[in-house]
Amino acid sequence: MGTTFRIVLYAPDKATAKKASDAAFARVGELDGIMSDYKKDSELMLLCKTFATEVGDPVKVGDDLFFVLRKADELSKKSDGAFDVTVGPVVQLWRLARRTQQLPDPKEFAAAREKVGYKKVKLDATKQTVQLLTPGMQLDLGGIAKGYAADEALKLLRDKFGIKQALVAAYGDIACGDPPPGEDGWKVEIAPIAKSQKPRPLKLANAAVSTSGDLEQFVEIGGVRYSHVLDPKTGLGLTGRRSVTVIAPNGTTADSMTKAVSVLPPEQALKLVEETPGAATYIVVLDKDEKPVATASKRFPKE
Repeated sequence: MGTTFRIVLYAPDKATAKKASDAAFARVGELDGIMSDYKKDSELMLLCKTFATEVGDPVKVGDDLFFVLRKADELSKKSDGAFDVTVGPVVQLWRLARRTQQLPDPKEFAAAREKVGYKKVKLDATKQTVQLLTPGMQLDLGGIAKGYAADEALKLLRDKFGIKQALVAAYGDIACGDPPPGEDGWKVEIAPIAKSQKPRPLKLANAAVSTSGDLEQFVEIGGVRYSHVLDPKTGLGLTGRRSVTVIAPNGTTADSMTKAVSVLPPEQALKLVEETPGAATYIVVLDKDEKPVATASKRFPKE
C-alpha cells in the first residue's frame, strides 16, 4: 500500500509471536493485492479496467473490497463528498506533478475531474456488486485501505492466536488492541508541524488514530505548497499548512475521517466528528506567522 507496516505484540513465547506476526503480515499482503492502485492485477484495478471504455454490467466483488467501498460511500454521503474514493484520475495527475514539479495540464485535469464523484459508483449490497457509471473512472483507496488493513491484522491476531495486546502501525495510521502489560494504554505521539511545538502525547487502548497532513508529502509549485491530500470537489491539493488527527474506535474510520476533516471547513468538520460515535479530532493549522493554532473536538483527550 505504498508504506511500511509495523506490528508490535505480546505473546507467550517467541514461536507464537513469529507465527502470529507472519500471519498478520500475510493478511496485510492479501489486502494489498485486493486494494492497491499500484498493482495492475489487484481486484480494485481489474474492477476499474472493466469500466475503462464503457459502462458495463455490475461486477461482483469480494467481501473485503465491498466492505471498504461501502464504508467509503457512507462517509462520502456524511461529509458531502469531502471524502471520495473516485479521485483516482486526479491523484494520478498529482503524482506526476510531484515528480515533475509542474501543475497538471489544464485539459487533462479537466478531463480527469469529469470522472470524479462518489455518486457515480453504484453499490448493490444484496448482490455485492459494483458498477461505475462513467467510463474511465479510477478508484483510489489510499485514504481508507491502510486503516482497514490495520484493523484486519489486529482482528486476526486476536481471533486466531488469542493475542489481544498488539499494535499495528501503517505510517500515519495506528490501530491498538489491549494495552501492553502493566500499562493503561499504548503511548503514541502526534508529530509537531512547527518548530515551536512539542509532540502531542496520547494513550490509546482498543482504538485507532490517524494523522494526515503535508508534513512530508507535498509539492511546491510556483511558490504554492500543495498537500498530497486533495479536495475532491476542486481536484486540487490542499494549501496552507495543517495536521489533522482523528481518534476512532477502528482504523477504517480514523483513516478515512482524517481526509474528510482536512477538506471540510472547521465547523462542518467538528460537527461530522461529534456525530460519529467514539470519534475525536485534533486540528493544527499554521497561521501567517508560522504559529500553530490548535482546535480539538469535545471528546479529544486533554493533555
